Amino acid sequence: MKALRPLMISGREVLPLVEGGKGISVSTGASSGAFAAAGGVGTFSGVNADSFDESGNLIPQLYHGKTRRERHEELIAHSIRGGIQQARIAHETSNGQGRIHMNVLWEMGACERILHGVLEGSKGLVHGITCGAGMPYKVAEISAHYGCYYYPIVSSARAFRALWLRAFNKFPHLLGGVVYEDPWLAGGHNGLSNSEDPQKPEDPLPRIKALRETMKGFGLGETPIIMAGGVWYLRDWDEWLDNPEVGPIAFQFGTRPLLTQESPISTEWKRRLLTLKEGDVFLNRFSPTGFYSSAVNNGFIQELRARSDRQVAFQTKPVGDHEAAFPVGPRGRPVYLTPHEKQLAEAWTSQGFTTALKTPDNTLIFVTPDKSDEILETQIACMGCLSACLFSNWAQNEDGTTGKKADPRSYCIQKTLQAVAHTTDCEHQLMFAGHNAFKFATDPFYANGFIPTVKQLIERICSGD
Repeated sequence: MKALRPLMISGREVLPLVEGGKGISVSTGASSGAFAAAGGVGTFSGVNADSFDESGNLIPQLYHGKTRRERHEELIAHSIRGGIQQARIAHETSNGQGRIHMNVLWEMGACERILHGVLEGSKGLVHGITCGAGMPYKVAEISAHYGCYYYPIVSSARAFRALWLRAFNKFPHLLGGVVYEDPWLAGGHNGLSNSEDPQKPEDPLPRIKALRETMKGFGLGETPIIMAGGVWYLRDWDEWLDNPEVGPIAFQFGTRPLLTQESPISTEWKRRLLTLKEGDVFLNRFSPTGFYSSAVNNGFIQELRARSDRQVAFQTKPVGDHEAAFPVGPRGRPVYLTPHEKQLAEAWTSQGFTTALKTPDNTLIFVTPDKSDEILETQIACMGCLSACLFSNWAQNEDGTTGKKADPRSYCIQKTLQAVAHTTDCEHQLMFAGHNAFKFATDPFYANGFIPTVKQLIERICSGD
């Protein structure tokens, strides 16, 4: 493998190795500080970050407001307090080495307010902001206000071009790099466009070359690109190093840092990672953000798949083939299905899935009464963690709603990510992971259940393995 050359990132020469930000409470100040202390770029998540009391005890993110708007304000306060504390922990843990970045999602609730609050309260401790999950036009302006570098996360040259022409060209000196996130292989939310087939992954090299050509056109030929998604062994990326068509390149690791001593995830989660097989990470579109996402195909995902499989289209009046009346709800008001789909609905009902819930697409899904109660109670408890949510129909606008029916085929992402981060339940909660997570089971580095420190992991990565 060619020599791994240091890069200037966020004002300092560091190893071209970046920790991928993983929320909620998965990339923390402790894990990112350790990554920076080893000479790389550590990234903590600014998405509903954990905070602690004076004794070091975790402060549960509980909500007491009676309305969504009140709970939304509580969430913002939790997020700002947690982000500031994680920045301080990362700074102290780094021992002044490497760089510290904070990752946020542009589509998270009140992203702009949280960014301002955390950066104001941690001046000088955060060197860069990475931001994706949407088109973060204002992240450059906000970062520049605090003298902070910014790193947009994109999945195509076209997306970066739009960001640059609309906003980023006003703040070129603080564009620290561009994160290219592979929309087929990255963990968490994926930036697949409507024109891209989720079942047909594309080679990232031509897409990276196209991004570099676009950047060169804007005078950004020496601005680093950070390759994210699908990166495991650096020896597999040898042709990218010192490649003039690629230019300055760094590599982001999101999944491998999960399995380190400093990683805060549960022992049960770490053990589960060591058992994954190829194909166990599932690209799906259940997320309430509306984006595709990559997660472990556990009981949580399987229940969502089954929920959507028990689905039929309906009409409120007899129309065409939809002529078979079917009673719905406590009052048994009829809707109209095709004869075949009525047979399906009756079969699901006989299996115990007796509650039919309406979706925004004029379909019914069939669930048990207990699952129906859980869905409705969770929707009612919404605290506005997203700028717009398919599951609860929350939106951060004057009306506080998307104006659409809440979608029972989705889930509360805040609830399940808090649960998987703070409990031992890896089967009934959402577990994000990159598609190469199956390599934990085959990589000899992790033989006999070995879990490295972050320093050991970075040394291993630098060796090519």
